[in-house]
Amino acid sequence: MSDQPIGPILDGLGTQIDLADGDLIASALVIAKVIDTNGEVSLYIATSEGLSWIDQNGLVTSAQQILNRAEIEKKGGDE
Repeated sequence: MSDQPIGPILDGLGTQIDLADGDLIASALVIAKVIDTNGEVSLYIATSEGLSWIDQNGLVTSAQQILNRAEIEKKGGDE
């Protein structure tokens, strides 16, 4: 296994983010489902340089709250 730049991989998956002019991404945490050549599935986490475990937990927790809220809003609109 070797370290690879993740930007081109994310670009190939069609990943985009909606930013306004002047917005600056200060840090990033990428969670990826990886399937190896044997078909085994793993979860990988990549972080930007200098991202502490406290920041990682904050990003994951905040992202989970956003996903939960979106799911609630989606369910509420179906009724």
